[in-house]
Amino acid sequence: MAMATAARAGSVADHREWIRRTLAHAPIGPVPYNLSCTPPACAALQRHYGFTDLDDFLDLPIRMTALKSIKPLYASPAEFGPTVRDEFGVLWSTSALDRGSVIQPCLPEPDLSRYTFPDLASPARFTDLGAWCRNNASHFRIVWVGDLWERATFMRGMQEVLLDLSDHPRFVDELLCRLTEQILRAMEVLFERFEFEGVAVSDDYGSQRGLLMSPAAWRRMIKPRLAEIYAFARSHGRAVFHHSCGNVRTIIGDMLDIGLDILHPIQPEAMDVFELKREFGQRVTLCGGLRTQDLLPRGTPDAIRREVRILQERLGEGGGFILEPGITLQGDIPVENLVAFVEAARNAGGR
Repeated sequence: MAMATAARAGSVADHREWIRRTLAHAPIGPVPYNLSCTPPACAALQRHYGFTDLDDFLDLPIRMTALKSIKPLYASPAEFGPTVRDEFGVLWSTSALDRGSVIQPCLPEPDLSRYTFPDLASPARFTDLGAWCRNNASHFRIVWVGDLWERATFMRGMQEVLLDLSDHPRFVDELLCRLTEQILRAMEVLFERFEFEGVAVSDDYGSQRGLLMSPAAWRRMIKPRLAEIYAFARSHGRAVFHHSCGNVRTIIGDMLDIGLDILHPIQPEAMDVFELKREFGQRVTLCGGLRTQDLLPRGTPDAIRREVRILQERLGEGGGFILEPGITLQGDIPVENLVAFVEAARNAGGR
């Protein structure tokens, strides 16, 4: 994953303070932006700008990294072959275009009695993290610490674990509890050994129309575990960034109640982002908002620039907003549209 963040006119010199003020809804002037790319989109931008490290080229205030994994987010077939098995025993397809997909979960039955969890706090997972933290010390550094419900869907299969919510709730509860324990152990090592500003959780709960499960099931099974993760991060002075695609409108209040700082990626095709600003804008920093299903792949550069200005003005009012496309940028977006987004975000206000 390539992450990029920049500003419009009057870029703030102290990037950490810039993002802290954004999160605090303090007057900041420029609106930061964030960009998440699949390998083809990242390569297109690298070719256009002539730089391999887009973060440094754009002088980005937010920097993100993840703990090391046997299977990186984007596992190239050239390096790993057609399939790769992750730490949990889940078999994935590999792809040059995206993250691939699960082709064999590791839990064929709702039973953990013979399953051994990987150690997410093993030393190998933290290799090079100290150097990364030092090299990005002037930026707002966020470390991805794992996934909870999403990991359960990988391990058991999406359809199976959704059925387990009603048929085998004790199994689902045990699975989520064990995953939470692993995440907390990894966070404990992070907080003891490394300096950085925030943690990120990746956990998709929504389809485009609504939650994948009932709000009651989410509150019963997931919210208590998520509350432990959020509370542990906040008790160590770290901001909490949560990624969930889809329409999660019915549980945003719950996530704020347990300590969420940044909600990502607020997809405009799934939720009314301006309504979210009105309802929750004083309690959370919204990250996202730009249409990726029609505007970016099929719109004109001028239309993209207009939409960027609207989002900056309306969602950026009063702070608490980081501009980003609604999902990770795909390879079907024309390079001129990618550049229109980047340049509009950087140049808005006359930079």
